[in-house]
Amino acid sequence: MGQILSVNVGRAEPNPYKSAKSTGIGKRPVDGPVEVRAPGPKRGGLGSGLVGDFVGDTQHHGGDLQAVYAFQREDLDAWAERLGRELPNGFFGENLTTTGMDVNEARVGEVWQMGDTLRLQVTSPRIPCATFRGWMGERAWAKTFVAAGRPGTYLSVVVPGAVRAGDEVTVVHRPEHDVTAALVFRATTTERDLLPQLLAAGDDLEPEIAEAARERRLVVLD
Repeated sequence: MGQILSVNVGRAEPNPYKSAKSTGIGKRPVDGPVEVRAPGPKRGGLGSGLVGDFVGDTQHHGGDLQAVYAFQREDLDAWAERLGRELPNGFFGENLTTTGMDVNEARVGEVWQMGDTLRLQVTSPRIPCATFRGWMGERAWAKTFVAAGRPGTYLSVVVPGAVRAGDEVTVVHRPEHDVTAALVFRATTTERDLLPQLLAAGDDLEPEIAEAARERRLVVLD
């Protein structure tokens, strides 16, 4: 069981780091409950799963499989110490800053409940993009972030509802496989030979990742 330290939303701001004109990466904690619902497809949908949160690059971000992004305070603290700078809740672009649970070791397909009704399902890790790299302003940031292997996780909305700071996070369903967000991250970034292992997740694995895993398995078999 973990806890939500803060719920963070971002408003549209100019994006000098990517062709998308605006970004919502600068997320800040908000008071009170925030409604969460499935946003629909990336293109033509609502973007973020959180009402009031902005997604600028809807070609690569947002949509049902990336409705909510969770990152843990423990990792923010570790990065703050390593980088020698303050990293407030929401600074990595996360909607939910958590504590007391390792979100990187969550299994894809795992379902979390928070508040009275809200249920979210773990889908995939966050892959750093040009906006994140520019926002951080650290040399070789994408490579540094990837090497750490602590990406946080995206979630889809299973049952809509409200979330607020202080809500407990309870895992109400955990798949029998051992495919975690961290393993998916390593397999899709630095350790491609791990890709076939992801197929153990079955239908819990995102279709694009599953296809890459099947292709890699064929290469290994050849």
